[in-house]
Amino acid sequence: MYVVIQIFRRYKIFKALEQREPISYKVASLIEEAIRKKKIKLDEKLPSEFELCKQFGVSRTAIREALKILMAKGLVSIAKGKGVYVKKFSPENIIEPLHTYLQLESEDDYTLDVLEARMIIEPSITAYAAMYRTKEDLKNLESDVEELRKCIGDAKAHAKFDVKFHLDIAAASQNPIMLLILTPIQRLMPNIKSKILISVKDAHEAAVVWHQKILDAIEEGNAEKAFKMMEGHLKIAKEHTEKMLKSDKPKK
Repeated sequence: MYVVIQIFRRYKIFKALEQREPISYKVASLIEEAIRKKKIKLDEKLPSEFELCKQFGVSRTAIREALKILMAKGLVSIAKGKGVYVKKFSPENIIEPLHTYLQLESEDDYTLDVLEARMIIEPSITAYAAMYRTKEDLKNLESDVEELRKCIGDAKAHAKFDVKFHLDIAAASQNPIMLLILTPIQRLMPNIKSKILISVKDAHEAAVVWHQKILDAIEEGNAEKAFKMMEGHLKIAKEHTEKMLKSDKPKK
């Protein structure tokens, strides 16, 4: 008997939880699981509160709390007088929170971090764009380069068409994940670009030249060349960024 007690004590590692998960969280979790498994489709109406109470065997209060949790996660929306619907997601649902996170969580000077991330990601994206671009993609990229040429002395317009060119390359890769990854990073660029254009005299001309080189490689369908052209472009961009940061430092 003593031995049995000792063995029981040895294996009794965990204690009972002091606070159990509220039932509303459990209900929200189960509804979320059903949405993720597509048992309830996008834009489809959820069962009524009465029906949910009946199915889960819980109070109306628990159902309402569960729906609030799902709304906070952006999974459902309430149409007044109609009911609760599964919310249709758009890329913006992912891009905007990630962009905000990058802005808030990055160190004060995140400029070089952004450039280095781009140097890792964008050359490969550009190689894929060279392989899979369509006529419409080429048309967009050609327009981006022409618009950038016209932006002499206009930092805001330069930043706009610079960003558009890089995002259109991501779209031309035909991989939607690439666009989701790159968009929040590119949204940090206008502020950086504006500072570079003030600090580095030939920044605009360099951007136009390199964008044209990248476009030529993509038009040729030459993935290796496209990779190298984007790599070269971003190396120059990093040099310009370092010059800008150096000029921004207060002189002793």
